[in-house]
Amino acid sequence: MNFVLIAAWLLAAVSAIVIHPDAAYIDYIDFHTLGLLFCLMTVMAGLNRLGLFAQAAKKMLSTVKNSRQLELILVLLCFFSSMLITNDVALITFVPFALQVLELAGRKKTLIPVVVLQTVAANLGSMLTPIGNPQNLYLYSRSGMGPGQFLLLMLPLTVLSAALIIILIFVRKKVSLENLCLQETEAPKSCRKAVMYGILFLLCLCCVARVLPVWIMVLLILAAVLAADRRTLRHVDYSLLLTFVGFFIFIGNMGRIEVFCSFLQQMIDGQEVLTAVLSSQVISNVPAALLLSGFTSQWEALLIGTNIGGLGTLIASMASLISYRLVAAALPGERGRYIGCFTAVNAGFLAVLLGAAFLLYR
Repeated sequence: MNFVLIAAWLLAAVSAIVIHPDAAYIDYIDFHTLGLLFCLMTVMAGLNRLGLFAQAAKKMLSTVKNSRQLELILVLLCFFSSMLITNDVALITFVPFALQVLELAGRKKTLIPVVVLQTVAANLGSMLTPIGNPQNLYLYSRSGMGPGQFLLLMLPLTVLSAALIIILIFVRKKVSLENLCLQETEAPKSCRKAVMYGILFLLCLCCVARVLPVWIMVLLILAAVLAADRRTLRHVDYSLLLTFVGFFIFIGNMGRIEVFCSFLQQMIDGQEVLTAVLSSQVISNVPAALLLSGFTSQWEALLIGTNIGGLGTLIASMASLISYRLVAAALPGERGRYIGCFTAVNAGFLAVLLGAAFLLYR
């Protein structure tokens, strides 16, 4: 059950009691963000179904000689791939892959710390690009900043995050892995479809750069996928799109209530980063971005706060629940240990990056 989706529409319904539905409701919806999010999710679902990401990972692991190299590849795959394929797709793809590889290597006891680091890596790597996660895409669209400006804003924290992840892996014990044997790498299930999705992804980047109108991209995606790979449409996360719509309605209605606007603006004013981090711990960073964007135009601070805010609690980033569900299924008796390790590592990263943010962006 998608509790964030239910919460979004419950909030929308409650707010509609105060602000009755009218013609202004249609203005609440950010169709540009929704269209672009749909396009990117469809392309990533198609590429994932073709097995391209797992294939690339197997090739990288073919020369692994020790546990440190293995962990570096498994974790950094999530970090760098999330910049382009989003944090949730990176985790859906590479956490099951890590479970398989660690078992083959006889390193199942390291599964929990490795998956925790994979999750942190996906959430932090994704903050570098506008397409890395949903809140980035939304705030980037709202802010009007260019791709270069966005990258320069998030680069220092991304570099610091990579350094922290690598240091943590290097302080772990190194064990030789002479007998690691992976299955033969299979060719893509369809080269024609892989080329099609590659072209569509490049066109999506044109939309992100505001070179191509998003409505044209939506039509192109629908036409191409319906003609060549319609089953991919079943794998798109429509619940995320509906969650956005629910929050758009709630935020739009609350923006028409003067008392609430005044209170939230006073609370946020000058404390955008901290407010975004704290609210993300309770409602997760995507809803936090949607909510707070209605009451401040400090886009850079919201981007920093909601990205850092993805660390912390298990629900601070909804992508983190993907890893938890996969580990809970593989090791049902280790759920408590996973949550403890996850919380400790995330709290450490959150403290360091929050401190760095205040030093870098004050």
